[in-house]
Amino acid sequence: MSTVTGVRGEERRDYDREERRVLRRRSLRLLGSLLAPLKLRLVGTAVLVVIATGLQVVGPAVIAFGIDTGLPALREGLALPLGLSVVVYLIAGVGAGVLVASYTVQSARISQAVLLDLRERVFVQTQRLSLEFHEQYTSGRIIARQTSDLDSIRELLDGGVNELVMSVLYMLFTAVALVLLDWRSGLVLLVAFVPLAVLVRWFQVKSESAFRESRIWSAKLIVSFVETMTGIRAVQAFRKERRNADEYGELTEQYRSINARAIRLFAVLEPGLTLIGNLTVAAVLLFGAFRVLDGGLEIGALLAVVLYTRRFFDPMEDVATFYNAYQSAAAALEKISGVLEESPTVPEPASPRPLATGTTGRVRFDAVRFAYREGREVLPRFDLDVPAGQTIALVGSTGAGKSTLAKLIARFYDPSDGRITLDGVDLRDLANQDLHRAVVMVTQEAYLFSGSVADNIELGRPGATRAEIEASARAVGADQFIRSLPDGYDTDVNKRGGRVSAGQRQLISFARAFLADPEVLILDEATASLDIPSERLVQEALQTLLSDRTALIIAHRLSTVAIAGRVLVMEHGRIVEDGPPSDLIAGRGRFAALHAAWRDSLV
Repeated sequence: MSTVTGVRGEERRDYDREERRVLRRRSLRLLGSLLAPLKLRLVGTAVLVVIATGLQVVGPAVIAFGIDTGLPALREGLALPLGLSVVVYLIAGVGAGVLVASYTVQSARISQAVLLDLRERVFVQTQRLSLEFHEQYTSGRIIARQTSDLDSIRELLDGGVNELVMSVLYMLFTAVALVLLDWRSGLVLLVAFVPLAVLVRWFQVKSESAFRESRIWSAKLIVSFVETMTGIRAVQAFRKERRNADEYGELTEQYRSINARAIRLFAVLEPGLTLIGNLTVAAVLLFGAFRVLDGGLEIGALLAVVLYTRRFFDPMEDVATFYNAYQSAAAALEKISGVLEESPTVPEPASPRPLATGTTGRVRFDAVRFAYREGREVLPRFDLDVPAGQTIALVGSTGAGKSTLAKLIARFYDPSDGRITLDGVDLRDLANQDLHRAVVMVTQEAYLFSGSVADNIELGRPGATRAEIEASARAVGADQFIRSLPDGYDTDVNKRGGRVSAGQRQLISFARAFLADPEVLILDEATASLDIPSERLVQEALQTLLSDRTALIIAHRLSTVAIAGRVLVMEHGRIVEDGPPSDLIAGRGRFAALHAAWRDSLV
């Protein structure tokens, strides 16, 4: 048993390593695509930093020249060597400062260009992805990608990369200068590099998992906060504040624990770097001192060697700090690259077929099967022919498949098998723009965007005139209440339509749909939030507005069914009754029972 467990554990570790390699390659592909348009800037910036670093490193060598050559020459009355060393030292210092400033500005411009590109990619991609992605990937996680994850990358690009590039180049140039000045002292540094590499590698391995977990728990905190604030009415209505506070406290404690683990790693790394650096400087000084006594090394060269050794270890702390930011940003980039590499489950056709002029709106389901998840079919096999201009009401118990039909017609999902056609054209062959012009869905949610009432109605047909906007509002009975608002059609509805009631939001969404003038109109519980007078106004408008288009009405309130010429009763993804409302009411089937129960509820 233990052998089997060990084998499985080894397989799991191999799988984790391979998964990390896949994630790393994916992140590098994304980073490469972000940097590709900036090649010239990158080359220019690289030249600046190489020259600046070279000027910074030259200082100790110039000091050694001044001491070992300039001072003896000065005793003999020659001031030129010492003066030359002072001038070169000053020029190198000023030049390095100017070039570092230029490099900092250029690198900041590059980082801002990368961040702007990445933000736009994430926003465009999340809009492009299908409804299935958004129903599985919570809004809090999406917000985490656009906020905390991008902030981690911004912190890395704004400061961390600059420090890393300059630190690594500085260490490299310093080591080269040390070897050129005194290769024996370079050997001492090489020996010290062994424990240094072991320590850094230990930190890298241990911290990688810690920072990845940190990003996961950070995202969970954001998700919890967003869900609580989005559903604040339900939270307060059901007195869920205390429970939410406890759950959020547990998440916060877990996040603190993960960060504390990362801090403990730094508590080992930074003192370890300091210890190795101090021991190496002491060894170089001791070894050099004996050689000075033996005449094998000049005193100025010894000073320069010690300075170079000390300077080699100075950037180590910056590298450690960078690695902190790097691990956080790398984990964030992995998550963002995952979102960007998602493909829409409802893709745009490669060669879309146009809808014929004068589209009538005939909808057909041919042997359609559909499952949200493998093995759990919502529609086992579904056939339906909706003639152009017919108004159909779908009724049935919750979970019967009514809303699924609506989502399939609007092509939020594609069928698992079979096909759905609009005027004989498979929906999968239609360009999204043509499909969304021809098919419009109004749901119970009635989402309004920040802006004026007129702006929200105009979404149905961008560029519509004020007269057309007002005419659509009058058609659904919304004009009167809109004009009673403080600024009429110019009234700002506030975030998510908070300034108007639920029924008024629904009427505005109706006006938006009618302005779009689609061939197929889907109403998914669209009158559920209307009061009786408002519902009657909408029904009167629907009688006229639905007469020349195909309509699919999903409703539990059977008063809405009265405007339909045909009723479909669904159970478990199948049509169990089909016919005119009056015929079904007169029968003894499912719809007759539903209608009788509804009628009794009104007494």
